[in-house]
Amino acid sequence: MSPPAAIDIAQLCKEHGLRLTKPRKIIMEVLLNSSDHPDAVELHRRVSRIDPGIAIATVYRTLSMLQEKGALERHTFSDGRARYETAAHEHHDHLINVDTGEVIEFRSDEIERLQEEIARSRGFEIVSHKLEIYVRPLKDQAKGSRR
Repeated sequence: MSPPAAIDIAQLCKEHGLRLTKPRKIIMEVLLNSSDHPDAVELHRRVSRIDPGIAIATVYRTLSMLQEKGALERHTFSDGRARYETAAHEHHDHLINVDTGEVIEFRSDEIERLQEEIARSRGFEIVSHKLEIYVRPLKDQAKGSRR
């Protein structure tokens, strides 16, 4: 694992008042280095490659505790599985491919501006929000590569 991830993990645990145990460190390293949104079972599969002694119960407890402390975000997309990512990411939204289950992160300043405008025009300020857009490849692009 890369040293910067370990430094981030130590800082994250310190900020949230958590002891940095070896299993937590491994679980957080795997999450920080994930380009997707793994569920607990997939996360356990990945951490088991590093340390086969980490039980799935430890993964579930760690995910729950890290989410409770605000260090993780939990997403439940249409497949019903709880998936996780570190809360250290800049705000972004998600496209979910209904054919493959792939989750694609994106950010749009225009969407953010429109959401703010809509809330303000109705007398509200946005406290929090998430945007999930369920998609499938266009028929003419399904056979070719995605841009």
